[in-house]
Amino acid sequence: MAKRKTMVAFKGTPEQESALREVMAGYKNQEGALMPVLQKAQDIYGYLPIEVQYMIAREFKITLETVYGVVSFYSHFTLNPSGVYKISVCMGTACYVKGAGQILDRIEKKLKLEPGCVTPDGIFSLDGARCIGACGLAPVMTVNDDVYGQITADDVDAIIDKYIKDGGRKK
Repeated sequence: MAKRKTMVAFKGTPEQESALREVMAGYKNQEGALMPVLQKAQDIYGYLPIEVQYMIAREFKITLETVYGVVSFYSHFTLNPSGVYKISVCMGTACYVKGAGQILDRIEKKLKLEPGCVTPDGIFSLDGARCIGACGLAPVMTVNDDVYGQITADDVDAIIDKYIKDGGRKK
């Protein structure tokens, strides 16, 4: 059965657009402005949706393909919004061999969410991480800054239920 991606419509505010336009004006006619503008745009919006990339391309008179190429090349840029609670499962070797795949599967089933997506209510987002550097705690998942180590798939429901109970109020 094919999984269905949950897409979230772009919800930029006039205040965000004004902030981005101010940033772009500050870099107008500067060589090498694209990277810092993209970084500041991601700070403003939390991610770089196609609508934001288009505004930047138009303002700097470059192609959308050029902007997208930079955004998709560098791993610190994200094309997807994050939830209030950003869940990440380490998929590095130590975590993977100790069951990270089963943990990720359990999260996907519980939240009906696949990696790279956000729940329709914007509360949870899910990603797999290459390595978070906590190999001694393998397998590891994080929820924002909270680290859960030496867990199993059976631990997932209780961990996520804490955040569901919280109702989306970020710690």
